[in-house]
Amino acid sequence: MKNEQLTTDEYDALELVRRGVKRDTAGACVGRNAKRLSGLKMMETTRDGRIVLTEKGQQVLFLRRCVKTLAALADDPQAPVDSDVGRFLSLKSHIAPREEGGYALTDKGRETLDDITRQQQQQRR
Repeated sequence: MKNEQLTTDEYDALELVRRGVKRDTAGACVGRNAKRLSGLKMMETTRDGRIVLTEKGQQVLFLRRCVKTLAALADDPQAPVDSDVGRFLSLKSHIAPREEGGYALTDKGRETLDDITRQQQQQRR
């Protein structure tokens, strides 16, 4: 992705659309962010008026869940991990199961999390 930094409100709007909303009851959060997110090709309105996520929008939400999981596991190896996120992070060698239960970040996982944190801090400046 290019420089497509999303705000928390925009992520919330994507999550609301993922759960399923209709155009006439989309809500203020989706309404505020629909134009930009549609422009970024993350959501679209169907012919029957429903607002749905595009594949790109689904990927953005999935990656956000992965980053949040990495951060949670850095703090607590027993943090809950969704099965699809755990499978992806394991395949990418970012986490490894622990004998005591839970997951541990691998060196690659720590490097990735550090890199993401560093990028977020630079963008805030």
